[in-house]
Amino acid sequence: MAEEKIALTLPQELAAELNRVAAALGIGGIQEAARIAIEDWIARHRQPAEAADPSDKYFVNEALDELIAKQRK
Repeated sequence: MAEEKIALTLPQELAAELNRVAAALGIGGIQEAARIAIEDWIARHRQPAEAADPSDKYFVNEALDELIAKQRK
């Protein structure tokens, strides 16, 4: 798998927390901790994102529009 490098600018507090967690878990440094955190976040959010049906989103918006129109009458 090809790798892609990215550069992140982190608030000092987040960088310190990543360093602390990395040291406590013995996983290397801040870069490895950030990579693991990103992988975890994607794994937890992948299924809901893939399951989202664009037509459902429109249906909800359409239903809200109808409700607002009824309330204005």
